[in-house]
Amino acid sequence: MRHDTGHNEEREEKLLQRCPPGHEGTKLVEIPATILDVSGAIIAWYLPDALTDATQKEIWAASDLLAPMLEESVKVDGNWRTNQRWFKPSSEDDVLTPGCINVSPVWFQQGHENQLDPQVSASLKGALSEKILKAIARPAAIATAALRVMHPEQYWAGLRAFGSLGEKAQSKELPKMSETLQYWASVFNSLSVISNRQTPNHRDHLSIPECFDILTSVGNYSNARMNVGGAGWEDGWPVVGKD
Repeated sequence: MRHDTGHNEEREEKLLQRCPPGHEGTKLVEIPATILDVSGAIIAWYLPDALTDATQKEIWAASDLLAPMLEESVKVDGNWRTNQRWFKPSSEDDVLTPGCINVSPVWFQQGHENQLDPQVSASLKGALSEKILKAIARPAAIATAALRVMHPEQYWAGLRAFGSLGEKAQSKELPKMSETLQYWASVFNSLSVISNRQTPNHRDHLSIPECFDILTSVGNYSNARMNVGGAGWEDGWPVVGKD
């Protein structure tokens, strides 16, 4: 189903009965691992401790630059991605500001997905945009290198797409997009920054099943778990997988 969000517990239970994970119960994974589908194709990689402390500090510093936008993103009546009920309340002990924003050099404005030309996301239109792009450059390059190994076809498709976007930005005289693309170090076109939020079980129906997303967790915490219900798999982050 096109808009199958994963929130319907009854439907999810029927899907599990129809497509069981291949083992009984929920399997806790705490070592590097992959998930295979019935054909033997890798659909997820789990790489604990893949990022060094230095890289995590870089991501942490970049998040500090995004703090004002993160704070503004939390809404009283927003959908679950930005609704305040899912965020840990701010306190004097909090190091990172709760919030959820998107960072992208080529972004369709909400409600305008069918417009002809995408734009630079609002998060990269401010005075700190260049600092933000430089701060995320090395972590973004690491994620890109990982994708080169995990899914070469997607990696090269991403490079071709950005080459085309750069040409379009110049031909259509979009200077802000051209400038942003010069600093953008990721083969992915968008980065979601999620800070101090609990995420309900869901399915991102707009993602392409044949491609990978990369999810990375950074910070000082204990007993954090990511549950991949459809695979009967639970882990302690980070994970790379297909939706």
